[in-house]
Amino acid sequence: MGYLSSRLGQSHLRHGVHQPSTRNMGVGPIKHLEKILLAGATVIALLSESAGAADLARPAPVYAPPPPPVVAVFTWTGCYIGGNVGGIWANSDWQDTVLGDFGSNTASGVIGGGQIGCNYQVASWVFGIQADYDWTNVNSNPANTIIPALVGGPVAGLTDWTQHNTLASVTGRIGYSWDRWLGYVKAGGAWLNTSYAFQVSGVNVASDSATQTGWTVGVGAEYAFLNWLTGFVEYDYYGFSSVSPAGLVCATGAPCGFVTNSVGITTNVNVVKAGLNFKFGPGSF
Repeated sequence: MGYLSSRLGQSHLRHGVHQPSTRNMGVGPIKHLEKILLAGATVIALLSESAGAADLARPAPVYAPPPPPVVAVFTWTGCYIGGNVGGIWANSDWQDTVLGDFGSNTASGVIGGGQIGCNYQVASWVFGIQADYDWTNVNSNPANTIIPALVGGPVAGLTDWTQHNTLASVTGRIGYSWDRWLGYVKAGGAWLNTSYAFQVSGVNVASDSATQTGWTVGVGAEYAFLNWLTGFVEYDYYGFSSVSPAGLVCATGAPCGFVTNSVGITTNVNVVKAGLNFKFGPGSF
């Protein structure tokens, strides 16, 4: 056995057979893997630099601020309906065509009713039309001293009784607005219905009623509490033409107890009132 081994070793040496060392067997693959990893790291670095350069070249995004909220602007354009209440002072002057002035009287009290109308706004100017209808029962009953002085006795205690019943008007309005405030003037036609009587000791001896036509002018201010609710205060002056109620003519032998001719009555009225309007139209609800 020892001889055989010795011969084999000599044979290997003689033929140049080389036994690789086990210590160097893994060096080649490791070197190859290192090269692959290094190449991959280089590629990644190049790609990162390229992406970074592209980001630097691209402008930063600009973010615009959100638009401001839309604020609704109030408009007076639209139609409305509402009610009012106030005070009335009505002065009536009685004139007989022959006997002369029977005197004047002023009735005062409460008036109330309603109104309806429409407005149209152009810039700050507001143009409109309005109809009013109001009720009252103010009355006066001053003494008539002219007839008793002329005929005496039976007509002692004679009075000129006046009671105003309704007041109506149709007017145009022009106003100027400051957002929810509106100042305006108005003018138009008017109608006043009134009852008249000659009374002796509170009893009618001659009576009639009539409707006078006339004109009116006014001024007022209005404020919109809500888009659909406004309030106003207003002053109006009314002038009415003379009216001659046929029932106030007492002929000879009539139950009046005295004689009158045609009696003409003129009236002027002052009204101060406040009210509310419910508005319909653009932006009301």
